[in-house]
Amino acid sequence: MTNSAVIAGEPLLRRIRAWMDERFPFANALLFFILYLVTASVVRASQGEWFFNWSDIVSCLITWSLFLTIRIFDEHKDYELDVKNHPQRVLQSGRITLTHLKSLGIIAVIAQLLWSLFLGTDTLIVWAVMFVYLCLMGAEFFCGAWLEKRLLLYALSHMAIMPLIVLWLAAMAQPQLPVMQLLNSAPLMAMMSLAFISGFCFEITRKTRGPEEERETVDSYSRILGVQGAANLVIALVCAMVVNQLVLLWLLDVAVLVVYAILLVLVLVLALKAVFKFKQSPHESGRENNEKAVALTMLLGYLVVIIAAALNIHLLGAAV
Repeated sequence: MTNSAVIAGEPLLRRIRAWMDERFPFANALLFFILYLVTASVVRASQGEWFFNWSDIVSCLITWSLFLTIRIFDEHKDYELDVKNHPQRVLQSGRITLTHLKSLGIIAVIAQLLWSLFLGTDTLIVWAVMFVYLCLMGAEFFCGAWLEKRLLLYALSHMAIMPLIVLWLAAMAQPQLPVMQLLNSAPLMAMMSLAFISGFCFEITRKTRGPEEERETVDSYSRILGVQGAANLVIALVCAMVVNQLVLLWLLDVAVLVVYAILLVLVLVLALKAVFKFKQSPHESGRENNEKAVALTMLLGYLVVIIAAALNIHLLGAAV
């Protein structure tokens, strides 16, 4: 069946759903929801508050729409390369087009704009700054050819959006607080740092591959740093991520910090075990195990912060 026949005979929504299943699965929404909820927990606990309301449901969906927008930017940026390396994908095979994704992205951006505007001027300003940076990322800072030859710098420049995203999420969670007051919050600064380190760690992990996965036309950290060097970088970053998680809990002055520390360290040990095993015998299944271990370490850290913040506010309320 030709691409034109597929497009003519298959409903557009079904084709978009096929693209999402392949490139932006709905299951990933849980991570984006948790990122918003942990940010909300941090900024509210810093103010001695603990509550969730209907607006958080909308904010979770808007957070999801932002990462959908980022995915669409990446699909445009990497289209030509993906045509060569992944011609079977839904987009590259012609079942949908870049125009379809652009329309979807415009809807997502309008939703973010309107919700930020509804929440207030400060929230809108933070969103605008973040969106300008996202546009610069999409244009590869007007030096794409130069950046692509420096993969680590490329990753750092793109992960720099994570603190801006967290600041915007905080502004959505506490729209009554001025931006400068948010920026003066040590726990929120730690949360912004955690998002940056976690994102960078996962980016390095998923592009640290076994020899059988390497392709001449696809860059990876294992190609430029060697398997051992890339794996060592993952080890350093996952350790930094857990340290950052513990610092965040300490800044929130949570009760029984030692209990949370033991839990996080145990998960860290499991993650390190997976990476060390990959170092000894690098292969595709080992890379997949690394991704799962790093993702678990990241998600558990977020969940622990939410739970610790909730319990802390509850205990403070009971004491009063």
